[in-house]
Amino acid sequence: MFTGIVQGVAQIAAIEDKPGLRTLRIAFPAGFDSNLEIGASVAVDGVCLTVTELHADAADFDVMQQSLTITTLGSYSQGARVNVERAAKDGAEIGGHPLSGHVDFTAHIAAIRELENNYVIRIAVPPQWLRYIFAKGYIAINGASLTIAEVNRDESWFEVWLIPETLRMTVFAEKTPGAALNIEIERTTQVIVDTVRNMLGETLGPLLPALEAVLAQQGLSAEALRSAIR
Repeated sequence: MFTGIVQGVAQIAAIEDKPGLRTLRIAFPAGFDSNLEIGASVAVDGVCLTVTELHADAADFDVMQQSLTITTLGSYSQGARVNVERAAKDGAEIGGHPLSGHVDFTAHIAAIRELENNYVIRIAVPPQWLRYIFAKGYIAINGASLTIAEVNRDESWFEVWLIPETLRMTVFAEKTPGAALNIEIERTTQVIVDTVRNMLGETLGPLLPALEAVLAQQGLSAEALRSAIR
């Protein structure tokens, strides 16, 4: 488990590609790898990876094909900088929110606004994931636990506001519009939304034809009703 509080920015020192596998050598900031052991978990831009080999101020990680496909790790080149966080220990303070390090999807930066002491990132989201994204809720972006400021469901985007400390400790200041980001939705929100949708489906499903007929008589579309119980 991770807390979503990024502990530093690391750099991809080397990449070795093999059939169905990519090995990343990550060079860490000073002190990050103290007492790090083979088999330990590290979140690299929000992706939980396992240490396979240790080096001076660096470690190797094997990334399987599925992770390369559904995250940004497959697109990185040598020299790329990434957010890193070590796995939380028992009793650790959860400064952000609990993360698994299992990325759900990638999204792209639609726009960036720089305000005095604030940095606003607008992120375009595949529509099917918007059901789990709510203003004031949590979301993990490249492993950083952030609060959602605003959501636009018609245009499929949400925004996060970053303070100077977040920019200092992460790679977000280096990102530009169009850049891909790893997104992990908040699990409690997902469970609640899916449970409610399933209950609606079980309750309203048998009544759907009759409800659609009533809506049709009123000249209304039943698409919103069908979407709510899918």
